[in-house]
Amino acid sequence: MSTVDSVFLIITGCAISLFFILGAVTLVYVLKLIKSIKRVVARAEDAIDSVEAATETIKNIGVNARGPMALFTVVKNIVNLMNRHK
Repeated sequence: MSTVDSVFLIITGCAISLFFILGAVTLVYVLKLIKSIKRVVARAEDAIDSVEAATETIKNIGVNARGPMALFTVVKNIVNLMNRHK
């Protein structure tokens, strides 16, 4: 093997090593990003669920109205739902 071949082999080996190291680092950051996105999506789903429950409760005010305390009961239920999701 000549000197030119040896130099070319060393340069190619270094380039491949650098490529694999950068690929591994990039993969770690992508996996962390995916994990944080999953957490954000889970929180958004919880918020949507609580808003849906609050909407159903408010929609049923007319059906379940039992005097002037009905509004306070609805507000209490909404607060309880929000505290449960925290």
